[in-house]
Amino acid sequence: MNKKGFIFDLDGVIVDTAKYHFLAWQRLAKGLDINFTEEENEQLKGVSRVRSLEKILAWGNKTISQELFDELMGKKNEEYLSFIAEMDTNEILPDVPRVLKFLKEMDQPISLGSASKNARTILERVNLKSSFNAIVDGNDVSKAKPDPEVFLIAAKEIDVKPEDCIVFEDSVAGVTAANTANMISIGIGSKDVLGHANYVFKDFTEISNDLIKSLIEN
Repeated sequence: MNKKGFIFDLDGVIVDTAKYHFLAWQRLAKGLDINFTEEENEQLKGVSRVRSLEKILAWGNKTISQELFDELMGKKNEEYLSFIAEMDTNEILPDVPRVLKFLKEMDQPISLGSASKNARTILERVNLKSSFNAIVDGNDVSKAKPDPEVFLIAAKEIDVKPEDCIVFEDSVAGVTAANTANMISIGIGSKDVLGHANYVFKDFTEISNDLIKSLIEN
C-alpha cells in the first residue's frame, strides 16, 4: 500500500470559523466607526491578526496609537475565543468525518497545517483531535502562508516527503503555499478563486472515496 501524507487546513476546510473572525472584526470595526463588509473579510482570509487590523484601519482611513492597536488585537482574540468556546461537532463541515475515517482505514498519515493559534482548542471542541497524527498550527511556525513553512513542517511531522503530500486548502495563499512546497493542492471552494490548485471542489461531498484512493495509488 502506498503511503501518502494528507494535510488539512482548518478554517474553511474542517470547520467554518471564518464567520466568527468576521463577527469579531466587524464588532471591532464598528467600535472605530468603520464599516466592515463580508467582501473585505474575504481579503483577510489566511492573513495574520496584525496585518488584518492594519488593513481594516486603512479601509476606514483611521490612525490609532500602538497602545490602542495592541489592546484591540487582544480584544478581538478574546471575542473570537468566546465564540469558539461554544463550538461542537455540528460545526464540522459536510463529509469531513467520512474522509478522515476513510484515510484512517487506508492507513494514511494525517496532519493539520493551520495558521490558527487556536487549532488544538477547536479540534478538541469538535472532537476531531484524535483523527490527526500531527498538528502544526500558528504556534509552531514563524512564516505565514503563502510561505510553505507550515506544510513542510506538517509533512516532516508525519515523515512523508513533500511531493507525496496532498493538501486541502480554502485560501489563495494556502493553495500557493502547497504548490510552492511541491505538494498536490486541493482547493475547497470556488474554481474562480482557487483556479491555481491541482483540483477544486465545492466541499468534501464532491470528493469520493474512489478519488482519494486514486490519489493514494498514483
